[in-house]
Amino acid sequence: MIQMTTVSTNSAASTVSNADIAALILRVASGGLFLAHAGLKLFVFTPAGTAAFFGSLGLPGALAYLVIAAEVLGGLALILGIKTRIVSLVLAAVLLGSIVTVHFAAGFFFSNPNGGWEYPAFWIVTLIVQALLGDGAYALGRKSGR
Repeated sequence: MIQMTTVSTNSAASTVSNADIAALILRVASGGLFLAHAGLKLFVFTPAGTAAFFGSLGLPGALAYLVIAAEVLGGLALILGIKTRIVSLVLAAVLLGSIVTVHFAAGFFFSNPNGGWEYPAFWIVTLIVQALLGDGAYALGRKSGR
């Protein structure tokens, strides 16, 4: 395995593996995408509009607020590297819910009307990979020596 070297604040060299950097990139990218996805619900569709959409699916409107909170808090937790494995699995479950309730009926391709399940399924896979990789480099939740 190729090792990358960084200098810590105490000037002692420590190694950060490619896997740690990969987990960092995946974690920050996924967290940013969740914040963008939540932003769509907050600023474009509005929370009330999102709740009404959930209601049109036969789901409780209050669930929309829970999903928005999960996307915002989960996105921030991923970016910061806090409880990465747990957060990744919780967000994967949220996306699985979106496939079951909305996207599956639209078919596989996300370019289909009402968006198919291709994109959320891929996003679930990335979150499972993140859960397997863990925090990666530069995570607030990472214990030293790990």
